[in-house]
Amino acid sequence: MNVIRSSPLVIILLLFITAFCMPIIKNNKRVKVLSGTSLGLSFILSIINFINVLNNGGFSYRIGHYDSPWGISFYIGNVEAIMCVVFTLVALLVMVYSYMTIEKEIGKKRVNLYYTLVNLLVGSLLGIVFTNDLFNGFVFLEVSTLAGCGIIVIKDEKENIKATLKYLVLSSLGSGLVLMGIAFIYPVSGYLDMDFIGKSIQSLEGANRNLIVISASLFTIGLGVKSAMFPLHVWLPDAHSSAPSPSSAILSALVLKPPVLFLIKILYKVYKIEVLREMGILNILLVLGSIGMIAGSIFAINQKEVKRVIAYSSVAQMGYVFYGIGLGSKLGVIMAIFHMIGHSLTKSALFLIGGSMIKKTGSKYVKDLKGIGREMPITLGLFTLCALSMVGIPILPGFISKWKLAIATIESGKIYLMGVILLSSLLNVAYYFPIVINGFFGHENLEGKTYMSKELRKPKIIPIGILVICVILTGVFSIQIIDFIGQGF
Repeated sequence: MNVIRSSPLVIILLLFITAFCMPIIKNNKRVKVLSGTSLGLSFILSIINFINVLNNGGFSYRIGHYDSPWGISFYIGNVEAIMCVVFTLVALLVMVYSYMTIEKEIGKKRVNLYYTLVNLLVGSLLGIVFTNDLFNGFVFLEVSTLAGCGIIVIKDEKENIKATLKYLVLSSLGSGLVLMGIAFIYPVSGYLDMDFIGKSIQSLEGANRNLIVISASLFTIGLGVKSAMFPLHVWLPDAHSSAPSPSSAILSALVLKPPVLFLIKILYKVYKIEVLREMGILNILLVLGSIGMIAGSIFAINQKEVKRVIAYSSVAQMGYVFYGIGLGSKLGVIMAIFHMIGHSLTKSALFLIGGSMIKKTGSKYVKDLKGIGREMPITLGLFTLCALSMVGIPILPGFISKWKLAIATIESGKIYLMGVILLSSLLNVAYYFPIVINGFFGHENLEGKTYMSKELRKPKIIPIGILVICVILTGVFSIQIIDFIGQGF
């Protein structure tokens, strides 16, 4: 039992230790085997951890000799367990795809460095998900930022360097704000463990109350920068669109989510819902989430490059997440978490597909993808399924998120915001459907195109196909997933 309870820590240690072994291995095939083995074992351990939580409930895990609040602890509940499964699965499938493509994108000499950075990134992201300690979470945030910058700049082209610098500067600003938040909350509470902080600050009044408001604001803005909350998203489109395709998939699917989960933990464990309503932070998140849902989609419509369309779509989709949190209801937060799961699976597949289309056509522009459905029918078919989920077609997880968020909106007495969800869904159609329609239909678009002439080989299709199957299964089993998340919240 204790061995199973140690699995979250073992996953992180496994990823970190193998990451530091990779730079000394000069054979790229062996590096890929080590990467695949470490991620595969991490996925198996995440399944074991998930089953344990499913059968026995959430638990705290002490790191080191001292219990909280003096030592560091992880808390692994339903949300942490399911996110661990999603993260390790997505990372494994994206990396399997990358083993066949990465050398052409970054060169043979940087392969071991690339997989070192990926393992560090995934391990640190899981650390953010698991930790119950503010400063420990900050350290994992910093590791993930540096590793995230690494998998963007590793392509070593002008636009990558520029995008990385923008990401590094803004993310460092976000980190600074998070650190300031910790600096404000620690003197008034005396703790870094979130549960203990929550208990100690409930009775504070006067000047200390102002410090609490300031610290909550700093956490919200700082983690909002890292998770691309509108209008703090300006680093995202350049970073996601210029990075190698597997990096884009990891950045969009995984890197944006742990800061949001960390923020949810801080808001609900440290400050509690009554204080949040009093401070007005939930209203701010609701407004920014609503604007992000609309603005992100409008930006996406105006993009000419396919990866930038998908990148700006992430801004809109993260708007749904902050919208759900901002509703301030249990259902709203549950659907924000469910939407992150669906988005992780869907967006990783979309970026891999987008990257493969760019490689096969030799063009990154949407206008050059006309007729691609005849040349790459299976690939565009998988893209279509993901696009339908993003738009919100029934059964798929995008629809479930929007439907349940609409119910949460009505239950919260904010029915006037229903228009935001409807408008955002229509805007999603405006930038995804032209790619699908022009790819599959139109005499002029298909003229001169040869059937299956540019289709991906089976080994490349399989990881993308599994991701798309997982998207469908997430929608089919949405009731069970939502119930599971709700039981642990």
